[in-house]
Amino acid sequence: MNTADNVVEMRSVSKGFNGVPVLKDVGFDVRRGEVHALAGGNGAGKSTLMKILQGVYQADAGEILISGKPVRITSIQDAKAAGIGMVFQEFSLVPSLTVAQNIFLAAEPLDRARLIDDRTAVRRARELFAEMEVNVDPRAGVSRLGTAYWQLTEIAKALSQNAQVLIMDEPTASLARHESEALFELIDRLKARGISIIYISHRMDEVYRLADRITILRDGRRLLTEPLTSVTPEQIVEGIVGKKIEGQLAYRQRDHAAHDGAPLLEVRGLTAGRRVRDVSFTLRPGEILGLAGLMGSGRTELARALFGIDRVDSGEVRIRGKKVSLRSPQQAIDAGVALVPEDRRAQGLVLDHSVRENLLLPLLGQIQRGPFLNQGAGKDLSSTLIGKFAVKAAHPQRPVRLLSGGNQQKVVIAKWLGTDPDILILDEPTAGVDIGTKSEILDMIRDLASAGKGIVVISSEYPELLAVSDRVLVLKDGSVIRDIPRSEIADEEYLQLAVQGV
Repeated sequence: MNTADNVVEMRSVSKGFNGVPVLKDVGFDVRRGEVHALAGGNGAGKSTLMKILQGVYQADAGEILISGKPVRITSIQDAKAAGIGMVFQEFSLVPSLTVAQNIFLAAEPLDRARLIDDRTAVRRARELFAEMEVNVDPRAGVSRLGTAYWQLTEIAKALSQNAQVLIMDEPTASLARHESEALFELIDRLKARGISIIYISHRMDEVYRLADRITILRDGRRLLTEPLTSVTPEQIVEGIVGKKIEGQLAYRQRDHAAHDGAPLLEVRGLTAGRRVRDVSFTLRPGEILGLAGLMGSGRTELARALFGIDRVDSGEVRIRGKKVSLRSPQQAIDAGVALVPEDRRAQGLVLDHSVRENLLLPLLGQIQRGPFLNQGAGKDLSSTLIGKFAVKAAHPQRPVRLLSGGNQQKVVIAKWLGTDPDILILDEPTAGVDIGTKSEILDMIRDLASAGKGIVVISSEYPELLAVSDRVLVLKDGSVIRDIPRSEIADEEYLQLAVQGV
């Protein structure tokens, strides 16, 4: 293929913020009917490059060509007119509206009286889903649908605007495995129709399953663009991180894992709502306990109950042998429990507040001097956490929403570890982060356990779960169906069958 095949071409794109260069002379192109993977570490410039293509940002230098013709994209409306659509990792739907209403939001069909024509919107939405070969009820309220249907609605919304290029940012981050496979099949069908996909993902298996080519950005520059057949996963990882990462997904027996010591946490007959039913388990100092299960199995609900978010109906919790009441997050914090939640943007951060303010939220008691907060102590404490957890931020006063996903996750983890908890619960701690940050988080989990902390890890990524867990609890319909020592889990397939109840 040559440049005549390019539906999008970005030439010599540069962009900086407050004098700090983020993109430096970057070139990127997408061919008609291909899946082009875009990879890079946190802060490499992926999101900035795509936001320039989307019209959210304007480049300081460079140009964009659509089907060979130079265009100016200065707004999201310009991008839509050029046939560029975006499927966001953090969904942009309005839960209180129906599927059809979301698809045609701000572009509603009108009847002769210039009133919104819901019937036509439903019909056109049904036609879109038929073309996609998926079954979604356009009249259903979005709030009642699962995550996979939200994803399909986002795609239909982009296609309704005649998008010829779809940007997909970590589209499987919130999907179960069977839902991810259905999405992959849909991408294959879209590709066969001549629609191009820019696929942003940190998951190598997905990249090799879908992509024709890959571009890797590092430190704001394009490192390479190659067919997937020409590069190995190891080369991609080394390109993203800048060094070889070996053995991160191999389980390591730790000398300090006190498997025979007195329990740090005892949960007995815990029931909370319909999703946590008669759950019992123990956690010892220095132990990492993995929670595995399908979506809806009760993993997150169990974490929420242990952190005092969801009401406990029955059962008891003991920490170091003492019965504790966890009726609120503050009581859980006082008891030495911390939770890194599943959705960092909606549950873990105040996006419009600064990095410093987010880090200090659970730590205000440490910097309080009488009725006032000691600003100097707050600056010192936040700077210590930023350095300790290698948070890349231009300035501590920078809004946390402007950080990359991996650095946002580091902020969430850092602020809770600042409370020095005895028990740390991490719900999907590596979702949507690059391989380098993922490696750092896994090492951090191991180090915390070696220091005597009790760790509970929830993850849909079985290789990562097996890399750190000393035991794995398998949940189904809110109950523990198996408690498996890591030594008995031969491989990922064994765990997959256990989760399915085989």
